[in-house]
Amino acid sequence: MSGYLTTHVLDTARGCPAEGLEIELYSVNGNERTALRRLRTNADGRTDEQILPEAEFATGTYELVFHCGDYLDRCGTPPESPRFLDVVPLRFGMSEAAHYHVPLLLSPFGYSTYRGS
Repeated sequence: MSGYLTTHVLDTARGCPAEGLEIELYSVNGNERTALRRLRTNADGRTDEQILPEAEFATGTYELVFHCGDYLDRCGTPPESPRFLDVVPLRFGMSEAAHYHVPLLLSPFGYSTYRGS
């Protein structure tokens, strides 16, 4: 089995997928981050392609950066200055060639994640 990475962003405050949320993927090596990909979520809150496809998969440490503030602004969430949640970084490891699914459950004042399937 080859490895790959996917995500799914759900807006738990509004009860719907988080459409149009920008996501960046970085590989992490010590204190260095290397940008790999920038995507947006579709109407289902997923990306149209794998965030890290099988052909590029390698074990190691990665970081997904979710640009939640821009999404919340577009949804009409009352503005704050600064916004409580703006950019949400999730750093995680992938230790084997497998499907890693890292969802984000988002609201204006909190989020959660887990390793999904």
